Amino acid sequence: MPHDEAPLLEVQDLEVHFPIRAGVFKRQVGAVKAVDGVSFTLKRGETLSLVGESGCGKSTTGLALMGLVKPTGGRVRFEGKEIEGFRRAAVKQYRRRMQIVFQDPFSSLNPRHKVRDIIRAPLDVHHIGTPAEREQAVAELMQRVGLRPDQADNYAHQFSGGQRQRIGIARALALKPDVIVCDEPVSALDVSVQAQILNLLMDLQRDLGISYLSVSHDLGVVEHISTRVAVMYLGRIVEIGEKTQLFEKPLHPYTELLMRSAPSLDPRHRHAFSTSSDDIPSATNRPSGCAFHKRCPLATDLCRTDDPPLTRREAAEHRVACHHR
Repeated sequence: MPHDEAPLLEVQDLEVHFPIRAGVFKRQVGAVKAVDGVSFTLKRGETLSLVGESGCGKSTTGLALMGLVKPTGGRVRFEGKEIEGFRRAAVKQYRRRMQIVFQDPFSSLNPRHKVRDIIRAPLDVHHIGTPAEREQAVAELMQRVGLRPDQADNYAHQFSGGQRQRIGIARALALKPDVIVCDEPVSALDVSVQAQILNLLMDLQRDLGISYLSVSHDLGVVEHISTRVAVMYLGRIVEIGEKTQLFEKPLHPYTELLMRSAPSLDPRHRHAFSTSSDDIPSATNRPSGCAFHKRCPLATDLCRTDDPPLTRREAAEHRVACHHR
């Protein structure tokens, strides 16, 4: 993929803060800074994975891009056009081109609807095609994701977890989107079917040129499907780069912690990295300076007072927010 290609999606200083209210009059006394100044780009046909501990803001970032939560600040551009300035018709068009696959393949499907109704719903909402064409599209989508069209009259509870996720993927594909947000798409599935779903997503990307924003805490999944990886900590990206660069030579101490924490059969890699404290700071009271300094063995006085910017390092695509790397 050429590096000078214009990005399909540009995110600049995205913020999502949830107010904390207390007292009789429910006045705001603070805020949960779930996403606190996130910037990245997504090119056509690539997969950018957001990875980090639970509560780091990765899922909220994806939901904000979908319009399912309202950003507090920042800018999002799609094909160079700022979404905030879109008129109503343009917003609807944008939503056609941005779809999502949810984490839980059961709760994300309406148990009262047949599979044909679930997959056809986006076509109905956007008034695409005639009724006969929509039925034909449902059959084609089911075949594309590995389901039999004669199962279209079944309900979600009649399918296995992996099949339900295929239904969710078919629904996301119905509008022929350019970008799909994959929010932990295999974490609720048996290990035996996770690879099947991941390979399906990769095959669809190869055939259709879809871009994925993948949200995951599983480094095995991230390494399997990613083009680039962004590591998030307490609402901010602390390291971003090409997958190979980041896995072979992680620069941020937190990224190294994640890598070392992954299960390994090699005893030399077990617990090879430890933090100075296991006390994880809260997003409601972000520490001064580098947010990771209380857990970082490399921390100095500079880390406690100055928040390091995301700075380009050795490779053109590799950036890290650390004073010592």
